[in-house]
Amino acid sequence: MEISSKYSPQATEEKWYRHWIDKKYFHSTPDEREPYTIVIPPPNVTGVLHMGHMLNNTIQDVLIRRARMQGKNACWVPGTDHASIATEAKVVNKLAQQGIKKTDISREEFLKHAWDWTHEHGGIILKQLRRLGASCDWDRTAFTMDEIRSKSVVHVFCDLYNKGLIYRGVRMVNWDPVALTALSDEEVIYKEEHSKLYYLKYMIEGEDGYAVVATTRPETIMGDTAMCINPNDPKNQYLKGKKVIVPLVGRVIPVIEDDYVDVEFGTGCLKVTPAHDVNDYMLGDKHNLESINIFNDDATVSEAAGLYVGMDRMAVRKQIVKDLDAAGLLEKVEDYNNKVGYSERTNVPIEPKLSMQWFLKMEHLAKIALAPVESGDIRFYPPKYVNLYRHWLENIKDWCISRQLWWGHQIPAYYLPEGGFVVAENIEEALRLAKEKTGVDFSAEQLRQDPDCLDTWFSSWLWPLSLFDGIMNPDNEEFKYYYPTNDLITAPDIIFFWVARMIMAGEEYQHKVPFNNVYFTGIVRDKRGRKMSKSLGNSPDPIELIDKFGADGVRMGMLLTAPAGNDLPFDESLCEQGRNFCNKIWNALRLVKGWTVDDNLSQPETAMIASRWFEARYNKILAETNDNLDRYRLSDALMGIYKLIWDDFCSWYLEMVKAPAGCSVDRVTYNETVTFFENLMKILHPFMPFITEEVWHLLQERTDGDDIIISQQPTQKTVDAKMLDMFGFAQDVINNIRKIRAEKNISFRQAVDLLVVDKDCNVSRDFDFVIMKLCNVEHVIYADEKPHDAFGFIVGAVEFFIPIADAVDVEAELKKLEEELNYTKGFLKSVEAKLSNERFVNGAPTAVVDKERKKKADAEAKIKVIEEQMAALK
Repeated sequence: MEISSKYSPQATEEKWYRHWIDKKYFHSTPDEREPYTIVIPPPNVTGVLHMGHMLNNTIQDVLIRRARMQGKNACWVPGTDHASIATEAKVVNKLAQQGIKKTDISREEFLKHAWDWTHEHGGIILKQLRRLGASCDWDRTAFTMDEIRSKSVVHVFCDLYNKGLIYRGVRMVNWDPVALTALSDEEVIYKEEHSKLYYLKYMIEGEDGYAVVATTRPETIMGDTAMCINPNDPKNQYLKGKKVIVPLVGRVIPVIEDDYVDVEFGTGCLKVTPAHDVNDYMLGDKHNLESINIFNDDATVSEAAGLYVGMDRMAVRKQIVKDLDAAGLLEKVEDYNNKVGYSERTNVPIEPKLSMQWFLKMEHLAKIALAPVESGDIRFYPPKYVNLYRHWLENIKDWCISRQLWWGHQIPAYYLPEGGFVVAENIEEALRLAKEKTGVDFSAEQLRQDPDCLDTWFSSWLWPLSLFDGIMNPDNEEFKYYYPTNDLITAPDIIFFWVARMIMAGEEYQHKVPFNNVYFTGIVRDKRGRKMSKSLGNSPDPIELIDKFGADGVRMGMLLTAPAGNDLPFDESLCEQGRNFCNKIWNALRLVKGWTVDDNLSQPETAMIASRWFEARYNKILAETNDNLDRYRLSDALMGIYKLIWDDFCSWYLEMVKAPAGCSVDRVTYNETVTFFENLMKILHPFMPFITEEVWHLLQERTDGDDIIISQQPTQKTVDAKMLDMFGFAQDVINNIRKIRAEKNISFRQAVDLLVVDKDCNVSRDFDFVIMKLCNVEHVIYADEKPHDAFGFIVGAVEFFIPIADAVDVEAELKKLEEELNYTKGFLKSVEAKLSNERFVNGAPTAVVDKERKKKADAEAKIKVIEEQMAALK
């Protein structure tokens, strides 16, 4: 079989992905096997792949491929999110480029444009995931606004409303003046800012004096309806019962008293603007103050303000400071650091605003979502996020679920001509409820559906349920088989947006958790520790990385430094390391397939011992790999496999078993080597699927359907620990001989003898043939006396010597031995310190303590041998 000299990722990836699709290996239907289910965190429908997606989906693919190879019925459901705010903003911008304003067209016309945009740009990210190797069941691809998901959302809204959990009311909300919609608290990102604190003079009505108020927002004084002081503040007692005049505005407002005011902040006097600050709103409600809304929806000043009408809020701040100063009403300005809330989507400061919105009561849902995480029914990896999760749920506020957008699920509330409303899943149901409520037969035209749509997360929180139609048809076979799902892979920044709410929905509608484990990925950062983003220009294009390094190379690069919950310091050199690993595997394949096999040859002793050792080594790493994967330590699992292949298989095993140049290898060794190679590819396949499938098919002829993707993972066997210890000893011997050859410039072609002084018979002679082959040792001689004129080294408590014809440089040998002696004494000291610690000796497992005691005994024996060698040289 002709194997090309270089591995070609592009050709391999395209070939095998098409093969897997054609064979329907990714597709799942319920059967008698144990199901293993993952639902994809749905990316924005019009989004493109970024490094966070790469990390998240690589991890999901590793888990789903492993489950498939464990004989489970693996089902990874893909899909996309309609992303109300982001998608609507893109459609509005596109229309603006055509000279069309959203306000100039009907909702139906706008939605047609939105659907056209979605069909044109949607699904790109799912196609890109194919390049990564994602083995999703593409036949199940869902969209949060497709028919099943939309019906589920509307049904849940109506159900929760009927349960008294959804209500409508005027509340202070977070308003996004660019997206022109309310936001939930979780969609507000607080940023530390270098602001200014402005000290304004409020003249006392009927007196010459004034009070000073410190504020960061002088542009809101047109909405002031009171000044508040703390009744226990001695410095402001003179203001009790008085009235003050709002500067520039001229409005007379009362001085009220409340313990809420912090006497240490500013002057202890607080301007109260109930319509534009959440705390002021509560004060206004408590003291029955007027609310004056001075901002339009786009954060320009409204007619109600009376001043600066039509100006943007930030422009007003600059102008009003000048005007206050000119009027002698600005006492001073100080630098001030404070946190300002920004819209997560549009990155503009949010505006607190009184608004009629729809809310979901969260107290009941928070309780049912906290219990399974605290009981361990749902496990977080890493577990540090449990405390964060608990804190949020214990301090939760009602969820503002309405958005002033058209793209999304329209709220199923219908307003009646004479006032009031009904909540219904469709217009027919609404007409029936309206008649029950009023006794009037209305026509569909007479009812007006609420124009707002629901928060995008109100559809996403149902994702594990709605993907299998578990809301509308909870008794269907697929839902009962696949739900609850197994693992959720997601970023910690949506633990509240999505993870907590999915748990709420699962418990509310099925009394079951939606998944058993949550693996939180870290944030992908650049070499300087900055979060990767388009604005910083520090995020590589994932598809370009795949073109350059191959999908397997990129997957390995992402996973090697991706511990659960910790940030990923990404560097392109990691992908290069992945590509180099592919080349290493490819070269090993070419070596093995380039061997000629002689069926008449018997297996050499070197190959026999090498085979026994590698099998033991493989079983040890297999056990560690399974343990690491069971605990979601993917980086550790991959690194173990990487070293097993690069170091143990390529650098040690193949060197031990390959025949001399021009010679053939025996059939037993060849077959064992191919089997080892196959088993290595099996455990590597979930991480690097393409090259492993290619190597699998090149190692030997395969029948149709004999593909690595559906092969069974190797069975874990007992580890021969004694064999591993013996080979570890032999490795140290080999490395020391190689070191002496290099230091003394002894050519590998020059055969040497090895003299072993092993008075206590500590050395197994099983590896003598291996040492002889790998080090070109002509004879291994066991002796009782140390030779003269020989280079020596020590492994454990055993002395080894390489006799030489030339005189030994005594001074150089003494210097080398002294360095080794000092190092060994330092090592012994550290071991003794550990063993003198009672907490360690009494608390650590017996095997660990015994290991430390053996280290102590070996170090003491080695020191004795070194000192004897030094004495002999002197």
